[in-house]
Amino acid sequence: MSALTVDHTPDNGPTWDDLVRAWEQADVPEGWKVEIIEGIVTVSPPPGSNHNFIAEKIHRRLYSVLPEDWGVYQTLGTGIPMRRGCYIPDLAVVPDDDVLGASPDRYVPASSAKLIVEVTSQSNASNDRIAKAAGYARAGVPLYLLVDRWAPAGPAITLYGEPSDDVYRVLWSGKFGDQVELPAPFEVTLDTGIFPVD
Repeated sequence: MSALTVDHTPDNGPTWDDLVRAWEQADVPEGWKVEIIEGIVTVSPPPGSNHNFIAEKIHRRLYSVLPEDWGVYQTLGTGIPMRRGCYIPDLAVVPDDDVLGASPDRYVPASSAKLIVEVTSQSNASNDRIAKAAGYARAGVPLYLLVDRWAPAGPAITLYGEPSDDVYRVLWSGKFGDQVELPAPFEVTLDTGIFPVD
């Protein structure tokens, strides 16, 4: 992952509009992901096959329980200006009206999401565990599912909820192979036994 470093201090660094403009105008190869993480524009390569397999299996399972007017988006920019962040989560469950009613920018407010799923890659695992978790909590995203393929103790899954400021409460944690129960409004079980272990 490469980064364009900018000052984290809002008074001295680029404005939110400057960051979004740099994000929108980034010239990267197709499939690469450009995000703003704590005021730093980052670029990362497309994820590997195992990563995509996990995201697709979760995606497929979510569609079995979602209302018709909610979507599961794989490349949706989710903006969190107060954290100087614009993330591209692996999966974002967002009502259609919030996507269609978004500003002309290429992102929706992260607060529109009902669930965010991040599947870690080796190069960005710490961002998914720390910076993005804090950002999604700050935005008030009710549920954050972290599928951490690179956890220090082995592949793990953590379901976060009840956001308050920049912090989530851990609702459930386990390892690959465990059954993950997503609470209402999803009320669905994810079988992580099918997730490949790198």
